[in-house]
Amino acid sequence: MKKSFRLLFISLVSFLFIQTSFLQKNNQKQLNNTDIERRIDSVLSLMTSEEKAGQLNQLSYGFGWGPDVILQIPTEYTDLIRSGKIGSFLNATGAKLTRELQRIAVEESRLKIPLLFGFDVIHGVKTIFPVPLAEASSWDPDLVQMSASLQAKEAASLGIHWTFAPMVDIARDPRWGRIVEGSGEDPFLGSEMAAARVKGFQGDLSSNKNIIACAKHFAAYGGAEGGRDYNTVDISERTLREIYLPPFKAAVDAGAQTIMCSFNEISGVPSSSNKFLLTDILRNEWKFNGFVVSDWNSIGELVNHGVAANLKEAAMLAINAGVDMDMESRSYVTYLSDLVKEGKVSEDRLNEAVKRILRIKFKLGLFDTPYKYCNEDAETMTVMSQEIQDAALLSAQKSIVLLKNQNGILPLKKDLKSIAIIGPLANSKKHPLGSWEQMGDSNDVITLLDGIKKAAPQAIISHVKGCTIKGKSKNDFPLAVEAAKNSDIVILALGEEGHMSGEARSRSSIELPGVQNELAVELFKIGKPIIVVLMNGRPLAINWIAENIPAIIESWFLGIKSGQAIADVIFGDVNPGGKLPVTFPRATGHIPIYYNHKNTGRPSNPLDYFTSKYLDLHLTPLFPFGYGLSYTNFSYDEIQLNKTKIKMDDTLKVSVNVKNTGNYDGEEVVQLYIQDVTASITRPVKELKGFKKIFLKKGESRDVEFIITKNELSFYDASMKWIAEPGSFKVFAGSNSADAQFKTFELD
Repeated sequence: MKKSFRLLFISLVSFLFIQTSFLQKNNQKQLNNTDIERRIDSVLSLMTSEEKAGQLNQLSYGFGWGPDVILQIPTEYTDLIRSGKIGSFLNATGAKLTRELQRIAVEESRLKIPLLFGFDVIHGVKTIFPVPLAEASSWDPDLVQMSASLQAKEAASLGIHWTFAPMVDIARDPRWGRIVEGSGEDPFLGSEMAAARVKGFQGDLSSNKNIIACAKHFAAYGGAEGGRDYNTVDISERTLREIYLPPFKAAVDAGAQTIMCSFNEISGVPSSSNKFLLTDILRNEWKFNGFVVSDWNSIGELVNHGVAANLKEAAMLAINAGVDMDMESRSYVTYLSDLVKEGKVSEDRLNEAVKRILRIKFKLGLFDTPYKYCNEDAETMTVMSQEIQDAALLSAQKSIVLLKNQNGILPLKKDLKSIAIIGPLANSKKHPLGSWEQMGDSNDVITLLDGIKKAAPQAIISHVKGCTIKGKSKNDFPLAVEAAKNSDIVILALGEEGHMSGEARSRSSIELPGVQNELAVELFKIGKPIIVVLMNGRPLAINWIAENIPAIIESWFLGIKSGQAIADVIFGDVNPGGKLPVTFPRATGHIPIYYNHKNTGRPSNPLDYFTSKYLDLHLTPLFPFGYGLSYTNFSYDEIQLNKTKIKMDDTLKVSVNVKNTGNYDGEEVVQLYIQDVTASITRPVKELKGFKKIFLKKGESRDVEFIITKNELSFYDASMKWIAEPGSFKVFAGSNSADAQFKTFELD
């Protein structure tokens, strides 16, 4: 006993010496990999199996916002921290609270291992930016990276080390509520946005202004049957690899330090026990060296899936498949030590998982400066700072998509005498925050009514709600009609509640809820010009509005600067340049509809009865992927190819001259698509392979160039090998997926 105690004492002294020897280093200088690995091994050598399991245990604290929250720390949590049985909290926020929790860990636990604080920074913490689907409408990776970096800065000032974002799930079914959290339907655009967000969140991890990113949900979570959240996913490996995995690969290549596995199953195997996904692909193919965290209790849900008899067996399946950290099921902290003793989980696998968590903590510098994110002065200066609010406004302006502008009704002139602002979302301060608004305060929201009043202070403005978002009452219709009659123009704000999209918020119908469409019909009868402003977290089926209302603005949920950004667009202070990252169907029955579909053996032909179509609905989308108007016009010259035939190792240069032929300066997103005309495996009718956002002054023109290599022409063959095949290809360039010219070339 004495000898064992002496050895333990010597080990602890050695560990503390290693720790303190690094405290003198510049805190802003990141440790090199050799230093980190040496220190990880030092810490690991001192840990009991229970402490190792503790590092893999993450629990939810609660939101933790408020001056007295430090007094509310439950005894259960302090006991877990002191005994080394917790490695991370989610939802513990605020410099004061996180500092106290960290103090307990680094001053009162045996090994003094710092805690990792995670939070869902989906589109801001206190300063709420546009929802991710809206930001994807900017088609501007630089903007998205800037947005993520400032969200990270605010989060870091609140003691947060780690965000459970970006969500990079491809979503082809707008009934699925979490479409709002991602970048839409396309793997190429989704990959660009995934990489941008990872780079923005993480930046320089040696600073105290960046946080760890977590790409989620791995994988194919957006493919849920019926668009119903948490539901089964049944897809081929080809669809998995070509559609759903590319944004995750892009996130990994961009340096994402963590991955979250998804709730769903694929081919009968839930993601939290899916070795093919978590080990074969993520670790062995992609060489991912960060750690994998479960989604909330997704390990425990292996019992519900029917692949584990109990929580202990669930823990065994998850750890052996490759899940390193357990969020909220408490299965690891309860059973891992016993599973190792029983030989059902190897000591090496446990150590590997612990090393991955410790590695992140070292990369963040938490062992040397555990309180670097816990500065109340920094929190005061950073939260809702003017810099971050200005960025939220810019992001909101760039996220707006102009869907229709018949006869140039927009932009409005500011000398209008009277404006009627109608609709259940016209003066809402709550719903523009959208879902996952976290600590966002509705009092900080600029409503559409506020924005219009400020933009046109001389106008007589009447406001009538008209109806509620979901209700059936038409009692206020007459008031709305009267207001419209007495005004020069009507701005009609329609859409969804902020929480009608998001997690567990799937809808069986994506029509406008309640009697909103009927309100639009009544106002249309008056004959006054109407501008519809949509606020929503998914594409909506607005067939009647698209056919009858002269101007439509898709604003999504734009956050705290919503009304100001929309008013800027309505009155022309900002020329809209957004493009749709997802297809708009004509009706719920149109779903799923996406641009990169495949031809059938009988492609749609209105002149041939026996072809793929609907009897009662146009097969074409209401608004196609990549679509968005501007107040100016852009013309495209004929596509130019530097070659009509290329070898496998050649490159093809594609160029097109784009000219601003209208009366406003503006931005255009030039989009490049390809089609493999004949291949050994059926291919989509179009695939996005590049885009460039350009700014042109009126009358200005520019040559826009793209380079196509073998990689852009490759696909998974029948043996699931990534290859390019000789043959004929079409290359398209244009302003959206439907309006694009093409030329043909050969790959030899």
